[in-house]
Formats: sequence, C-alpha cells, structure tokens
Amino acid sequence: MKIVVDYALCESNARCMEVAPDIFEVRDDDNLYLLNENPPASARDRVLRAIKICPKHALSLRED
Repeated sequence: MKIVVDYALCESNARCMEVAPDIFEVRDDDNLYLLNENPPASARDRVLRAIKICPKHALSLRED
C-alpha cells in the first residue's frame, strides 16, 4: 500500500498525526510530512482511520 497526500488540499491540521504519529508529522513550519509512504500492513487500520478523519480529504491509499 502507498499513502498519497494531495498537498494542494492539505491544511496540516494534524488529525492524521493524532492517529498515526509514526507515519504523519506536522512540524513547526506547519507543513505535513509523510514519514512512511509505504507503511507495513500492521498499520493499515490506523492509515485508513487517518484517511477517514481528514477534514479536507487530502489523503488516499493506493494498492501497489
């Protein structure tokens, strides 16, 4: 799986980081950083939750 971020939509509100801080990070510059765009299968539920709670629908998942 691969996480895709639409940075044009992302407001860096850190909701995804609350669910998966090992994958998403909003830094002091107020930008979202994807720490692992290909997370392990064990993180799938958290990634799906992060995608679901994103208020701007800036996150998606691609199955490779």
